[in-house]
Amino acid sequence: MTATVSFTIDSPLGPRTATVAYERKGSGEPLLLLHGIGHHFQAWHPVTDILAATHDVIAVDLPGFGASDPLPEGVPYDLGTVAPALGALCTALGVERPHVAGNSLGGLLALEMGRSGLVRSVTALSPAGFWTEGERRYAFATLLAMRAGAKALPRPALERLTRSSAGRAALTGTIYARPARRSPQSVVAETLALRDATGFEATLAAGGSVRFTDDVPGLPVTIAWGTRDRILLRRQGVRAKQTLPGARLVRLPGCGHVPMSDDPALVSRVILDTTGGAAMRSAA
Repeated sequence: MTATVSFTIDSPLGPRTATVAYERKGSGEPLLLLHGIGHHFQAWHPVTDILAATHDVIAVDLPGFGASDPLPEGVPYDLGTVAPALGALCTALGVERPHVAGNSLGGLLALEMGRSGLVRSVTALSPAGFWTEGERRYAFATLLAMRAGAKALPRPALERLTRSSAGRAALTGTIYARPARRSPQSVVAETLALRDATGFEATLAAGGSVRFTDDVPGLPVTIAWGTRDRILLRRQGVRAKQTLPGARLVRLPGCGHVPMSDDPALVSRVILDTTGGAAMRSAA
């Protein structure tokens, strides 16, 4: 069930109030789930129940995406604002230093939260920020084309298109290696989420100069990359490992940019291996 929470964030304009939507289930150590640009927390549904068997799982719509409100006017969508805002969100929910798993933009935010000491472990699935300039331009052009397509397609045509596996592949084949696994309802919902994302352009603009160049020492960190990622090419995982020498680099065979639907069991295992490593380190 979706709920909302409001909290105060620090911004260049001073304290401001943000309101985000989230879904929470399970029990155990807290685990925060962060989606990618233009998506929503439902991207995690293929793995949520598996993770909730051992964790208090909190899947969040980032500000300006899904059912969450945009950030207040004038507040930037950059790492220096959004990552601490997620820390403030956790405080508002009564959670201290959760584990965090993020995909794409969410992976970049997860790493920044780790660097800032806000979490106890990080699992980053195809995180942004390890690109060359050419790779960034390619990724941004692909995302903008997907957004333009989503905005141009009337809802009745969208619903008709999703009734066939070929139509679902046309709509989501860029981000999934196995788009036919997505239900028609899920594809409609995520296409509308992409179309209606109020934070899309501001987030993309803020990401234009982003390069993640800092290590995240003292935490279990896993970088996982789908071998069929068509947006952030898997060679970026090698750069991520060079930047984060203590991290574990994992291949996700047959998975695309959003791997949770392509192989739920594998993605769940990668996340749980990381959170379990954090628990063992705390007990040592």
